[in-house]
Parts: sequence; structure tokens; C-alpha cells
Amino acid sequence: MKNNINIAVKVTFIEEQSHPSSNQYTYAYTITITNNGTIGAQLLTRRWRIQDETGHTEDVIGEGVVGQQPHLQPGESYQYSSGSVIKTETGTMKGAYGMVNDEGERFEAEIPEFILSEPYTLH
Repeated sequence: MKNNINIAVKVTFIEEQSHPSSNQYTYAYTITITNNGTIGAQLLTRRWRIQDETGHTEDVIGEGVVGQQPHLQPGESYQYSSGSVIKTETGTMKGAYGMVNDEGERFEAEIPEFILSEPYTLH
């Protein structure tokens, strides 16, 4: 498969930037994007849907990630870290990266839903 992008996510709760008394929970996440396809591809855009426990959703759409539009040859990975602040103790994020391969073909790399949670808060 020529367009085969794998996305792995690691989430960390940032206690010192969180203020539960004012409904502010801060999370950092590190994403590793790996091109498992047979052709090079460049990340052009990102689209996120962030949802908290109340069902409130926020859509974030923009160019690149952390100011970059990385190009990945087959077998290459790109890693970056970013963050999100939500109003409840737990929430979810999911989305997609808009990609273009070296043949000029556009496709989306799905970002599987992941949970924003303090350690040990899910039962």
C-alpha cells in the first residue's frame, strides 16, 4: 500500500499547569508519524476534534504541525509534542492529517481517538 501512515500517541497530564478549581486540565501529547507506505508523503494540514466530558467539542484546523510540514520517505518517522487544555478531568481527541504523496495524490491519515486523562482516573 503506497499511502500507509501510522500514528502513535503518548499523553501526559501536566499537573503544574492544571487548575481543577477553575476547570482547567492541561495535557501534553507526543505524536509519532511513521510512513509505512511505499512512497514519500508530506503532511500539509491537521484537523482535530477535542471533546470534554460535558460533550463540548472544539475543532482545530490548520496548516502543518508545530509550524512544520514534514516530508517522510518510506520508513521515516517524525515526532512532535503539543498540548491541549480542557475543562473536565478527562476528554478525547481525534482527527486527521491532510497529506500529499510524491505523485501529487492527496489523502488523509486518520488520527485514532485517544483519551486525555490523569493517570488512574479511568475505571
